[in-house]
Amino acid sequence: MNVSFILLYLAAFICTFCLTALVMRWMLPRLKRSAAQPIYTDGPKWHSSKSGTPTMGGISFILAIDLVLLLFSLMLFKNGGTTRGWLLVAGVAFATLNGAVGIADDLKKLKRRENKGLSAIQKLLLQAVLSGAYMLALGFIGVDAGNPVFSFGQIRLGLLYYPLALLILLGITNCANLTDGLDGLASCTAFGIGAVLLLLSHAIFPDLSLAGAALMGGTAGFLVYNLNPARVFMGDTGSLYLGALVAACAFASGNMLLAVVLGAVYVIEGCSVIIQVAAFKLTGRRVFKMAPIHHHLEKCGWSENAVCILALLITLAAGLAAVLLFSGGLW
Repeated sequence: MNVSFILLYLAAFICTFCLTALVMRWMLPRLKRSAAQPIYTDGPKWHSSKSGTPTMGGISFILAIDLVLLLFSLMLFKNGGTTRGWLLVAGVAFATLNGAVGIADDLKKLKRRENKGLSAIQKLLLQAVLSGAYMLALGFIGVDAGNPVFSFGQIRLGLLYYPLALLILLGITNCANLTDGLDGLASCTAFGIGAVLLLLSHAIFPDLSLAGAALMGGTAGFLVYNLNPARVFMGDTGSLYLGALVAACAFASGNMLLAVVLGAVYVIEGCSVIIQVAAFKLTGRRVFKMAPIHHHLEKCGWSENAVCILALLITLAAGLAAVLLFSGGLW
């Protein structure tokens, strides 16, 4: 790895870490006064002690990550990397606008003083519009993410690309939202994904490596305040942003299925909810003690920090799986 790139990645990590931590330090007393999180009434009873913890802390790392990535996109434009620069701008815009949907959701929850914000239909419609716009932007930029290359060869999706791409963009974004149910869980998962992107993308997509470094720095800076016991939650503001950014990084690599592999924890969380609901409706019985699965693990006696470590390890293992699956097309 070139020394200049190592310094660039290190600078991205340090800048996003420090900026996130500083912005969060400034925001925390203000959020305590006006953004106390209402706790989900159907969640674990032992989470009632978290009631009143401020939310919408994700704004801190959104500002930090966006600033670093937009500055890097300017560097790409200046040095002739126009396509990669616009691709980075499109990804940042997609993630930030999903974060804006999260802000609207969080503000509505705060206004109602209960854990019910935008309806599922409202949220999905807004996200579908954003996903469609992002896919159009990729087309204008000239990026082909619809013919994923695996170690064993290429698969041409044809028209299947569009519904599958929409499913991945919506699925990963919203499953990241489901993952945000324990102190530090969504942050640790995104940190692990950032680490994998940093280590694996350098040879062909150094801008994705930089996105990985920025993702690591932003989530690490937020973890200063978010590890158990959390002093602040990221809210839908932060979790929707993180899920959208992870999905955008996969599409930027030219292989949208990378999001499903690197977002293994997101997929597991989402599938646990689907399985629980389907099993109860069909049989009247529950597969898990509580869904999403992180609450099942809690009910089995796992601490919140232990679940976070497990999520990080699963994400790193998913990185190894990505090498085996996509080495022919990405690395």
